[in-house]
Amino acid sequence: MKTQIKIGTRGSALALWQAKWVQAQLQNIYPDSHVHLQIIKTKGDKILDVPLAKIGGKGLFVKEIETALLNKEIDLAVHSMKDMPSEIPLGLCLGAITQRENPQDVLISKNGLDLNSMPKTARIGTSSLRRSSQLLHAYPELQIVPLRGNLDTRMKKLNTENLDAIILAAAGVIRLGLKERITSYFDTNLILPAVGQGALGIEMRQDDPLMKQAMDQLDDFETHVAVKAERAFLHQLEGGCQVPIAAYATVNNQTLSITGMVAGLSGQPLLRHEISGHTDQAISLGQTLAKKLLEQGAKDILAHIVDYQQ
Repeated sequence: MKTQIKIGTRGSALALWQAKWVQAQLQNIYPDSHVHLQIIKTKGDKILDVPLAKIGGKGLFVKEIETALLNKEIDLAVHSMKDMPSEIPLGLCLGAITQRENPQDVLISKNGLDLNSMPKTARIGTSSLRRSSQLLHAYPELQIVPLRGNLDTRMKKLNTENLDAIILAAAGVIRLGLKERITSYFDTNLILPAVGQGALGIEMRQDDPLMKQAMDQLDDFETHVAVKAERAFLHQLEGGCQVPIAAYATVNNQTLSITGMVAGLSGQPLLRHEISGHTDQAISLGQTLAKKLLEQGAKDILAHIVDYQQ
């Protein structure tokens, strides 16, 4: 076994929490190895004043880390699965997807009010087109305020940006020990989560059998299958830019159920569909779901968004 294992990670509080969790698991698996973290700053961490959709979307948080992995500067990379593009560079693979934390989105309000108790024109902070489109579909008079930055920065902006509330992923809030700050959880029938939300992905080189042994011990089958279906859905739909797309899959025994959503920027139109099948069909279920939404009009919605953003 290697005497040293290097884990690449972003430097935010949440990213470090996630990487340290993986570090602890690996140290238990290989007590004679020294497992340490290497912080890598990504483009997404450097550009904080521009919406993600305008500067390249998801890949902004992983590209530099994947380059370090390909160059053998690190042995593993820890990512939030929702930050990972649907395509992984040649030579790399997802060695493990760990057990999912709560995948829902949450509301954190300034005065402890839930959405139904706020003014109709309340100021809600989020830079996620997925969140804002679904929110506007249900509450069309809300004012959506762009909100970039890591989780702790966005929490601070709740007060400094004159916002009534912000929307965050429950998983990050819980992992950082801030669960008591949550005002309410959004039912997935109202806001469907991002692909992979709540799950950690550990990326590795395909030609590294030693790391593969460790990853086999950290991988969670049900989470991996569910996220595989969600990512297949995203890959079938993705048009090269950040768009309001969501998918959430669950596993019950050997049955996988997946719900997908595509919406216009204003929340109109909004398409949702759900299908189920055997866990062995994870990829084909995701692809089939995407095709069904495309047939229902998702193709026109996505084309319109791409034209609008260019």
